[in-house]
Parts: sequence; C-alpha cells; structure tokens
Amino acid sequence: MSVLSSTQAVTDWSRRYFGPWWNAVEVAPESVCAAPLVVADVDAQRYADAALAVTQAPHTSTTYARAHTLVARDDTEGVITAVSPDEALAYRSEPATGRMAILGCDTEPVATAAARLAREAMRGVLLRSGWSLLHASAVALDGRVVLAFGSKGAGKTTSAMTLAARHGWELLANDRVFVRVNATGDVDVLPWPSAAALGLGLLDALGWFDVARERLEAGESLHPTQDQRVTDALAAGHREPLWDGKRELKAQVFPDQFPAWFGLDLATGGQAAALVFPRIEPGATPAVEEAGRKLGAGDFMSGKTEDRYPDVFELARVDGGGVSDARQAVVECLARLPHHAVVLGHDLAANADFLVKVAAG
Repeated sequence: MSVLSSTQAVTDWSRRYFGPWWNAVEVAPESVCAAPLVVADVDAQRYADAALAVTQAPHTSTTYARAHTLVARDDTEGVITAVSPDEALAYRSEPATGRMAILGCDTEPVATAAARLAREAMRGVLLRSGWSLLHASAVALDGRVVLAFGSKGAGKTTSAMTLAARHGWELLANDRVFVRVNATGDVDVLPWPSAAALGLGLLDALGWFDVARERLEAGESLHPTQDQRVTDALAAGHREPLWDGKRELKAQVFPDQFPAWFGLDLATGGQAAALVFPRIEPGATPAVEEAGRKLGAGDFMSGKTEDRYPDVFELARVDGGGVSDARQAVVECLARLPHHAVVLGHDLAANADFLVKVAAG
C-alpha cells in the first residue's frame, strides 16, 4: 500500500497512522510500482475540473465520511468518480487496478481522506485474503494478545489502556483488529490503525491528562475530529468527563502520540491468547462474573457497522467484516481460548492488578 503526494504534509499524515502499527516508511516515488496506490494532491483548479465532470455526468447521491457526496460510474472504463462539495474533495477510483486519486483545495481534508482511503484499500486486500475484522481492543505481551470485547462504553478501551499504561503491555489496537486463523490453528492478530477516543476521566486516571495539556500548550494538537469543547477543557484543566447529552466527548489521539506523548509501546501483531468481556460499574471491586459470554456475529465489523464509510469506491468488494467462512473459522478457534467476563470499577490501579491476573490465567 502506497500513498503519493506532491504535498509532504499529506504523506506525513498517513505515516502518523501507518508508521507505528503497519511499519510504514518513506520511499522514493519512483520505487512505487505495486497497487493499491493512493495519489492525493492539493490543487484547486484540478479539483474544480474533476468536480464539474461529476456533476455533469449521471450520478447518485450518498453520504460518505459524514459528507454529502455525488457518485458517478463509468462501467465501460471501470472508473468511479465522486465529489464531496462541502469538503472540497474529488475522488477517482479504479477498482481493477487498485488505484485511487484524491484532489482537494486544502491540505488537511486531502491528508485525512488519503489516510482513510489508504486504510480502506488495505482493508480490502486483507479481507479478500481471508482476514476478518473484529470489534475489539487489544494488547500484547511477548506475542500473546488479549482481546477485549463489548458494546460502546463497556470498557474495551479502559481494559486495554490500563494493561498498557500500568503493566507494560503493548497497545495493539483501540477499537478493532484484523484476525485470521493460521496454518497451526492459532489466530493471528493485526492492528487497525486509527485515532483513539479517550475520555477526560480516563486520561486523568492513566496519568496522561497533564502530559496532553502540556503538549497542547506547547503548540501541538490532537486529531482534528476532536470536539473543540474537549480541547477547551484540556486547556482549562477540567478533568471530569465531558458530555453532550448522552454522548461523552473524548480526546482523539493519533497513533504516533501514544509512544511520543505517553511512552506507550505499540504492537504490530501477535497471536490471540485470551478473551475479556468487561463491564464498568462505579464503585465495584474488580471481579470475575459468573455469567459467561461467547463471541457472536455482533463482535465482527460489517457493512452495516461501517455505515460512515460505505464501499462506494469498491475498495473492499467484500463484507466489511470479512467473508463468512473466515469469520466462522475465527469463532471456532477463539472459542477454545480462555474467556473472562469481568466487572471493573473506577479504581484504575485495582483494575490493572486484577486484569494482569486474569490475563495470566
């Protein structure tokens, strides 16, 4: 997977995601020959020409990356073109060759789109190669991976970050992982590079709040998708969880900021060793719960769960969570591993000590 751009900031942005978790490195443009390939440039005139071509062709309307997007198809040429006017982004996808082009007027939207679509293209390669995508957080130690499952707010991120911050486990993924059964019957795990959402309360409990605040005061920034109210709260030293109705507003951390800001090591892979199904209950003493839980269809990502990024550019060309046979093989192999349904409280030190014992058992 390669990202090419005449604007250095665009490729730097992609390296922030893929460098730590997918071992991405800078190479000479002339050495890039294999697909998938994303070419992304900041060029207002070329964007305007591409956008006009889409609007003048027969097209449909959809929402992609939360932006109104017009999509035109040329089945004769095998080309999909699109424009998101509000984002000032134009796209051209050639599914048969694995080539994706992005044009825009401003650097940040182009850089964001390039990283997103490079990841989507790589996801397609992996899914078509028999990998599946699980909705889980993960940490690794000496190649052993503990996977944490649950719905939003269950404690997946808390479990992973606690083990990584307090006991030296490597963070492998915050919210989803690629998995595939290997020739020996074990389940290999790869990270899904993405920004991580951390609540202000969790940042404080991990001892990272002051670090983040100092970095921001020094002129650095977190991910641009972060709500301005979170940035303001960090600047003001407000450590309490921040809510917008029932939705918690969280800091958005770039992958490369975990080692650079918080001293966390990132894992680039491993083999699944145990499954944890956490539940957060204020005031609870960490404990194993009697009610067990098994891996289910809802623990895999799918086209429905990826509705923010529908496969309009045909980069995946399979279900967003992987082909059904591959998912079933993963379910059967993971079923043989230790399963731990646990309740965790708000005492992070107690949670950490408890989770270490669970992971070792």
